[in-house]
Amino acid sequence: MTGRLQGRIAIVTGAGQGIGAATATAFATQGARVVIAEKNTMTGAAVARAIAQAGGEAVFCETDVTDKQSVTDLVARTLGSFGSVDILVNNAGANVFHEPLEMPDSEWERCLKLDLEAAWICARAVLPSMLEREYGSIVNIASCHAFRIIPHTFPYPVAKHALLGLTRALGIEYAARGIRVNAIAPGYIETPIAEAYWNTFADPAAEKRRAYDLHPPKRIGRPEEVAMTAVFLASDEAPFINAETITIDGGRSVLYHD
Repeated sequence: MTGRLQGRIAIVTGAGQGIGAATATAFATQGARVVIAEKNTMTGAAVARAIAQAGGEAVFCETDVTDKQSVTDLVARTLGSFGSVDILVNNAGANVFHEPLEMPDSEWERCLKLDLEAAWICARAVLPSMLEREYGSIVNIASCHAFRIIPHTFPYPVAKHALLGLTRALGIEYAARGIRVNAIAPGYIETPIAEAYWNTFADPAAEKRRAYDLHPPKRIGRPEEVAMTAVFLASDEAPFINAETITIDGGRSVLYHD
């Protein structure tokens, strides 16, 4: 039985840990050849090695997604090694949370650069080769912050709202030329970033339990659950899903919907 992404070439950004690592691993398990585009050389190389040891095919490419030349080099290397780019997962990003008037200008710039502009930099780099072949899928990892506002998380939701606009605009622009662009909006996911946050509290276990209790299933999401949704959106099982966003939050946003 062949994988759902058999023979496809995928770039996954920010794939050194969390959702990105889980997505790269899931793609490789489903038969894709994966390029790990990660700034952290230690984590990026480790994920590539783990995939190879499990029988998959992955290469690590040190990449700063906010740097146009770095992304140009990433795509050139991918095309040189594999001949095409079939899938791009724009996963790299960071939580940037502030009270607006207390936020340094540098934090606004960092958030918009990493959580929004980087997705466009990467999309712009892969689109020419996708359009030449009239085939491609781009999956942007957004957030529930893309449609819900939580106080003191500024400017993160600004960037994520805009990322949905980018998803829809590109999806409509290139739909007739074989390109699909979709987004995933994860809620609270059990990643190393979440663990680090809980560890800032005097009782990390209690804070973790509080996060679980916010959700109808009394747990939070796992990176693998986001990853398998990305597999679906990137695959030929979703040929008529375009310019769409799938929410993965265990129903929390419905529970608190106005």
